[in-house]
Amino acid sequence: MGGATRAIEPAGGDDSEAAAALRRLRWRARRGLLENDLVLARFLERHGERLAPAAVEALARLLELPDGELLDLILARRPAGAAQDGEAMRDLLALLRAA
Repeated sequence: MGGATRAIEPAGGDDSEAAAALRRLRWRARRGLLENDLVLARFLERHGERLAPAAVEALARLLELPDGELLDLILARRPAGAAQDGEAMRDLLALLRAA
């Protein structure tokens, strides 16, 4: 996994703003495509509470994509485009693929 661990922070205190952002992401992660639902739910269950702020922002950007494009990125069926460029996004995609 290597650099993907940068997307995760050690568990700390419960910051209400971070908890609210995570709740919003969990709601937005409910997708029309079952495969996306399964990967995102498993990912958020495993890593959601410990996501670094940059990873939360990257996930929010990913969730703006249509289901097919999102699944293609998660499964690495297509390379990340300009909107998915950056270290935080690469780390997040690596974690999603491992989920």
